Amino acid sequence: MASTIVPSAIKKVQNMMSGEKGSKAAQLEHDAATPTKDDRITSDFGVKQGNTDDWLKIVNEDSTGPQLLEDSFAREKIHRFDHERIPERVVHARGAGAFGTFRLKQSAEDVTLAPILNDTSRETPVFVRFSTVQGSRGSADTVRDVRGFAVKFYTQEGNWDIVGNNIPASPHNHGISYLILISMQVFFIQDAIKFPDFVHAVKPEPHNEVPQAQSAHNNFWDFVNLHTEATHMYMWAMSDRAVPRSYRMMQGFGVNTFVLINKKGERHFCKFHFTPQLGVHSLVWDEALKLAGQDPDFHRKDLGEAIDNGAFPKWDFGIQVIPESQEHDFDFDILDATKIWPEELVPVRNIGELELNKNVDEYFPQTEQVAFCTAHMIPGIAHSNDPLLQGRSFSYFDTQLSRLGINWQELPINRPVCPVMNFNRDGQGRHRITKGTINYWPNRFGIQPPATAEEGAYPEYPEKFQAIKARAKSAKFKEHFNQAQLFLNSLSPPERQHLIAAFAFELDHCDDPTVYERMSTRLADIDLDLAQQVAEMVGGPVPDEETRPNHGKKATKISQAEFAPASPTIATRRVALLIADGYDPVAFNGVKSALAASGAIPFVIGPRRSEIFPAGAGKTPGNGVKADHHFEGMRSTMFDALFVPGGADSIQTLSKSGRSLHWLREAFGHLKAIGGSGEAVQLFKLAFGLPNINISQDGEAVESYGVVTISQVQPDHFTEVVKIAKEGTNFLEKFWFQIASHRNWDRELEGLSSQVAY
Repeated sequence: MASTIVPSAIKKVQNMMSGEKGSKAAQLEHDAATPTKDDRITSDFGVKQGNTDDWLKIVNEDSTGPQLLEDSFAREKIHRFDHERIPERVVHARGAGAFGTFRLKQSAEDVTLAPILNDTSRETPVFVRFSTVQGSRGSADTVRDVRGFAVKFYTQEGNWDIVGNNIPASPHNHGISYLILISMQVFFIQDAIKFPDFVHAVKPEPHNEVPQAQSAHNNFWDFVNLHTEATHMYMWAMSDRAVPRSYRMMQGFGVNTFVLINKKGERHFCKFHFTPQLGVHSLVWDEALKLAGQDPDFHRKDLGEAIDNGAFPKWDFGIQVIPESQEHDFDFDILDATKIWPEELVPVRNIGELELNKNVDEYFPQTEQVAFCTAHMIPGIAHSNDPLLQGRSFSYFDTQLSRLGINWQELPINRPVCPVMNFNRDGQGRHRITKGTINYWPNRFGIQPPATAEEGAYPEYPEKFQAIKARAKSAKFKEHFNQAQLFLNSLSPPERQHLIAAFAFELDHCDDPTVYERMSTRLADIDLDLAQQVAEMVGGPVPDEETRPNHGKKATKISQAEFAPASPTIATRRVALLIADGYDPVAFNGVKSALAASGAIPFVIGPRRSEIFPAGAGKTPGNGVKADHHFEGMRSTMFDALFVPGGADSIQTLSKSGRSLHWLREAFGHLKAIGGSGEAVQLFKLAFGLPNINISQDGEAVESYGVVTISQVQPDHFTEVVKIAKEGTNFLEKFWFQIASHRNWDRELEGLSSQVAY
């Protein structure tokens, strides 16, 4: 890594070990061990071993005989290895996790009696697991997919799990137990009974186990075409939301409709939101495809890198609330998980902050064995009649039995920090030792009675309901297209262009004409222009009239463009500095120091991973700078921006390197910020060759479609304090603003990125 852990971050993590917010960390320490040089290898039953390299066998100097079954140490080692793997999750198998803290900023006592949501003095420890949905544990991070966003709150009243996604309505049958949020607000199905069909359809096809971690195949598109309630969700899945730049830059949604109950016994319907303070950003599709091969662990490494560097990811926590009396006031059913609650109708009320500030100590016992369940609720939070939520709460608990066994909630990562007292006993993997002669209630000693309401017993809301028993949907659940149109209409021009390209990519991989021809027609139920462009690309029938008028309505907070940080920042952005022998040390050192001062992470990239020497310095050890990586070991896809300092010899070397030119062209094609000084402006002319790109000719900085250049460099051009503003005049101000903007979309909209081969 190009930078080191911030010392204050270490102190902060150490401070977390004490007090309420450190209660989970302190509890986990009881089950932790740190091997040292002074320790010696033992068996599982504690006996020290002198040789773990050779099985006990019959042997002499000249020959080797049979191994002996009596070698219990060897058998234990192999036995334990053979059983290291547990069944992976059916979905959300590939994940990454971290510990953190939840802080309440504003009390929601008016709608809930849950202390975590009304006591602003609390700091609650949490564990968050991010994941992809479709692929196996060995699949890539950057595939097009919904992302799981699951949060386990270790509250004083018990564990509260939000099991969501990065799309507002798309929960999956995770086989885990927690508040699984999703990076999208909606889901593919309305009723949990359809989970097996949906997951079977999106997973690799059964005859050949292909494709891995992709929805671009016949069965998925066949299912969602025939199952029209999935229409809204696959619009989200084809959008940029499905290829996030980072877990730290995606939203989380509880997806389902929950119920909040206050001290007066009043009921409100609720949806949960997590909004990243870094803004919501995505990869471009070509970049995502390449990263899946170049660095399949890109997202999990990105999360760990940020936390190690003290740049703790943060999300604003918000709630949408509807009083029970207004449940039926909308043209959609608020219990339908395939629908959002538009913020114009139900504003998000931000009341808290989630921060991740500690990486896991060991992946398997923490990230892999963590288990979430939507049924894990604390007093003041309850189930609604959302049919997807009802089924999830059964399914999530059930799947843990296969994966972890009946005592899965006793595992350290799943164990509550509050007292757990009941008469549940025995079973595989039981850890607790309960003393005494009583294991039932009621008992003659009055031991461990149920709690009263005053003592914090979970309250059950006395809901009244009158209906028939039937396998059916209510009327509003049968409307499947209005919000799909709302989503499309709300996208920015680049997002709409990307969505059309995503449909074209996915359906191009469907080789059954029935599938892509039907989908070409189905899209006309959403928007005629969308259907026509996709049909033409994939070879389907091009519709000549809309089958359902687009209502033309838009909603706020759908487009990612509306989720910029509160103030522009380049914090945690990875910036590659491309150099060769003879580079300009003034520009290099100035930009590198300024990047670090702004919280970005600079990486030095050169023709070799050894010392590279500046202009005017002898090539003796210590005179140069050691590259973090060489051009062949990394690619531009792994960085947010590039900078090339001048230096005649350095630029001459880079100009003759096809790989370094590819770095620049690929970053240009991926719409990234690119900065250059001195002789580097000539390299840019060679790399891009586009007359539309204006290049600096003197000491004035020029920005053109995200390419920032300055020909004549002075030391005072580079200061560590940089104001990030669109109207910036000097080189660093202009370059920093382009990095903070994430991508230069004008480069794509005006067709420049497609004119450069990458």
